[in-house]
Order: sequence, then C-alpha cells, then structure tokens
Amino acid sequence: MKTIIALLFVCIGYSAYAQTNLNDYKYIIVPKKFDSFKETNEFQTSTLIKYLFTGKGFNVVYDDALPNDLNSNRCLGLMTNLQDAGNLFTTKTSIVLKDCNNNIVFTSMEGTSKEKQFKAAYTEAIREAMRSFNDTDYAYNGKSEKNEAVTVSFRNDVKKLDEDKADEMSSKESVKVEENGVDSKIVSEEATESTQYYKDNSPVDSNIKKVEKETTTFKKVELKKLNVDDIWYAQATNIGFQLVDSTPKVRMYLLKSSSDTIFMGKTDTKNGIVYQKEGNWIFEYYENEKLVQEELNIKF
Repeated sequence: MKTIIALLFVCIGYSAYAQTNLNDYKYIIVPKKFDSFKETNEFQTSTLIKYLFTGKGFNVVYDDALPNDLNSNRCLGLMTNLQDAGNLFTTKTSIVLKDCNNNIVFTSMEGTSKEKQFKAAYTEAIREAMRSFNDTDYAYNGKSEKNEAVTVSFRNDVKKLDEDKADEMSSKESVKVEENGVDSKIVSEEATESTQYYKDNSPVDSNIKKVEKETTTFKKVELKKLNVDDIWYAQATNIGFQLVDSTPKVRMYLLKSSSDTIFMGKTDTKNGIVYQKEGNWIFEYYENEKLVQEELNIKF
C-alpha cells in the first residue's frame, strides 16, 4: 500500500513538473517527415500528431511553416520527435519534445499496438502515447520571450535589443554627436529594433569649378554715310530685285525675306542684309572682321 501511494505521489509530481515545463514554450513544432520514416507524413504520422496536440490546446505548426517570431527565435518552440522502438510483432512509439538546445523537455509514455497494418498500428500506438498529455492543461506563460535577451535578425545581420537598451544606445549616440560638435540637422540616424541607419550630410569641398560666363564683345560699328549722287535703281527679278546705277551697271542683288523691309544683299565682294531704318536703306555686312553699316540711295 505504501509503495502504491509513493508511486502515486511521484506520478503527480512528474505531471506537475511536465506541465510547468510545457507552459514555458509557445509552439509545438511537428516535422512533416520523422527520422524513423523514409517518406513525408508516412502512415499519416505527422498529421495525426499535429491534430492530437491541437486538440489538447497546444499551438502547433509544421517545421516548414514557422511564424515570424518562431523563425527568428527557435527557443519559443519544442521540436517533436517520434521514437519508434517496435519489433516484428509489436509497434511501439513514444513522443519526445526537445528545446532549441536539443535538450529533452518531455517524454511521453510508450504506446503499443499489435495491429498488422502499419497505418492502423501507428495510429493506435501514437494515440496511446499522446495520453501522457491529457492532464497537462497547457497555458503558455510567456517565459521563453521574457528570457530572450538578444536574437539575430538574418535579414539585416544586426542584433535586436530590447527597447530599453535601444533607447540607451540612441541616447549615447546623441551625446556623442553633440560632443563632436556635429549639427544634428547634418547627421541623420535611426537605431531601432528593426532599422539601423546613419548618414552624415556634412558639406564637403567640391572639385567642380564655376564656369565663367563668356561675354560677347561687339566691335565698334563703322558707319558709311550716304552718297546722294550714287543712286541705285531697283529692278524686279523672280526672287527679289537687282540694283543698277546710271551706267547702267548691276551693283547689288536683293533677295526677298519674310519681311518687305528686309533683304539679303549680295555684291561682287560683300554679303549682308539690307533693311529699312528710319526711312533710310542700310546695307549691313562684315569687312575685315568689322561690322559696317552703309547707307544706300535706292529708288524703287
């Protein structure tokens, strides 16, 4: 009788210890292929174990579909292992849960079956082994998250700190910037759990030289006054006029433009423009790189 009572106390104590340990973990991770089998979800072992754990109140995920928090901190979950210790005549299985350091946290009772069909045998043995979780009354206590000091984000390869440490680091960086005499508007930075950014916008010496604007200097205009005795008479052509003197000799050709008072003028030695200004006709052209304005006495 004393032996039975002692065993009862041992079992109760073990159950309470197991429940406390399981409550420290947020997830149960179930592999889609256990090491004891050759194929994925062979004999529906993975789907059955996930279903049974879910029915007992656990948050169960497959090993290839981890949520973000578990993916960044594997210590939030326990990995499920199905141990197969059967023989030719009996199927024997037990459920082992291990933490992120490969330490065994919980081992179920051994479930057995003498069914000849593998699927039926594993179903019966697994269901019997899962009876070890009937009295666990699982409720996650958040301990695995509270104990998380530093994790590594593989996306940016920067350690994630808790908010207090991040604020402390941000304050230290601000003091350092002020001590170095750097204007806070010039330096922009961000140090949060998910983002680490720093940029110095201090002005730097430029090697770009200012291009001096070229100014055009016009040469002094030479004016040639009208010779009143040198009269040129305009004779119409298909494209303008020809100007002849009293000899008569052709002295210039005038080619029409879009304006009735502006022509392109051409002599044997000069090319320029002829236009009317204040009632007088002016022939403007370059001679020895000098701009010349010559008054003409034209009769149309």
